[in-house]
Amino acid sequence: MKILNSIKLRAFSMVLASSVFFMACNSGGESDSAINKDSLAAASTDTLKMSGDVKHAQATLSGTYTDTALSGTAMFDQMKDKVKMVLTITVPSKANQSVAVHIHEHGECGDMGKDAHGHWNPSNQKHGKWGSESFHAGDIGNVKLDAEGKGSIELETNLWSIGGDSTTNILNRAIIIHGGVDDFVTQPTGNAGGRIGCGVIKQ
Repeated sequence: MKILNSIKLRAFSMVLASSVFFMACNSGGESDSAINKDSLAAASTDTLKMSGDVKHAQATLSGTYTDTALSGTAMFDQMKDKVKMVLTITVPSKANQSVAVHIHEHGECGDMGKDAHGHWNPSNQKHGKWGSESFHAGDIGNVKLDAEGKGSIELETNLWSIGGDSTTNILNRAIIIHGGVDDFVTQPTGNAGGRIGCGVIKQ
């Protein structure tokens, strides 16, 4: 009888120990899982905060004349109160020349770019060179093209916004590529020539 009771006691002890070990493992797993979930949630929040700090917009540029190939993009990024633009274009027929680029008032490219109307000029200034005493908010300037007709320009300013008020908002306006150069003097266009390329700024 004593031997039998001893065996039963040992068996009970083994079962009890196994149960404690199993519960401890499960508890640890749940804790680790909770930690992992918390870490992932924190990382996701940080990512959202980062993406929320920067607004993006883009215009895809294409030719308005059937006999003039043109392609490019204008990328806009806003961080706080400044917008940075990086514009790249390719116009093979204008290789080794310069072409003028402006933001125009309306986001329309119809009728060979004429539907974009005039330069975007919310402050009612005279046309001129960017950064001079008087210039339109859309007076980007001239872009020098290389032997393959490729060129780029970068600009950073607090005169633009992505989705701000009407005096700074660049969304739903057109980027126009002209066939000639801007002389920065002739009013109100700079005598920049025909509108050979166009793209609408969208988010």
